[in-house]
Amino acid sequence: MIVLGVESSCDETGIALYDTQHGLLSHALHSQVAMHEQYGGVVPELASRDHIRRAIPLLEQVLAGAHIDRHQIDAIAYTQGPGLAGALLVGASVACGLGLALDRPVLGVHHLEGHLLSPLLASEPPTFPFVALLVSGGHTQLMRVDGVGQYALLGETLDDAAGEAFDKSAKLLGLGYPGGPAISRLAEFGDPSVYQLPRPMLHSKDLNFSFSGLKTAVLTLVKKQTTNLCEQDKANIARAFVDALVDVLLAKCLTAMKQTGLKRLVIAGGVGANSQLRNALNAAAQKRRFQVYYPELEFCTDNGAMIAFAGAMRLQLKPEAAQRDYAFNVRPRWPLNELGI
Repeated sequence: MIVLGVESSCDETGIALYDTQHGLLSHALHSQVAMHEQYGGVVPELASRDHIRRAIPLLEQVLAGAHIDRHQIDAIAYTQGPGLAGALLVGASVACGLGLALDRPVLGVHHLEGHLLSPLLASEPPTFPFVALLVSGGHTQLMRVDGVGQYALLGETLDDAAGEAFDKSAKLLGLGYPGGPAISRLAEFGDPSVYQLPRPMLHSKDLNFSFSGLKTAVLTLVKKQTTNLCEQDKANIARAFVDALVDVLLAKCLTAMKQTGLKRLVIAGGVGANSQLRNALNAAAQKRRFQVYYPELEFCTDNGAMIAFAGAMRLQLKPEAAQRDYAFNVRPRWPLNELGI
């Protein structure tokens, strides 16, 4: 079965083809980072308009890359939510319109489920069950994953997610958008002994997160400077921020592993590409003898491959989940724990 995946939840347009027999056939992605950078964040209306411009050319690119005709597509999966309403509507209308034209079933996919399953696209994928740390954009969650659609929420952020804290702290330091990669690179040149920032909820005895206080601590440090921050000061603050955030994520992951008794940990989402986090988790995994898995770097950000894959997995389990009436709706807010098989 060949499944076309369409992702348009925020500021990346992703199209991909996944074959349940031969794996990922082709994928293409357009990022809107350059367009939104001048505004310091995503402008929803601009994002929606750009998805409209990019979707069909990317579709043609993916079909050419896979060397197949569009009539060979068996089903179409699209991101139904969560995300920006206007952006989601573009992908949904493209998918359902194409489904109508080709007389193919379509399936709405949860964006976070796509991220959650994306490590299964790797050459050495994890097996179920596992603990998953989902750190994508406005979401920081720990889940127990026993199979496709079998998710138990262990803990989540109570305010700012890790990705939001990265972006907001980077903006305070005068860094570019998106903030995660910028602040991570700068932290490599920082002295860890200069500043110490709080580790919010590190000892809360639960698996929830809170990063708004960490961002506020960065703001306080910046305001204490009587002159403009020099590059070394910025690097030192960035290092303190990254060290604090990584310490919290690592500690919560280790607690989740201990509580569940599982020996496999999966990291998914954009923050999963962070080198400091990966180094800390790899060291802990070696010391405590568990396995940690990551998506390929190209699949840490939003992409069509994860949507095509998640759609294919659901259709294999429940073929009747796809629809042919081509009426669609989107779900800008959609808790992952509402999903079933």
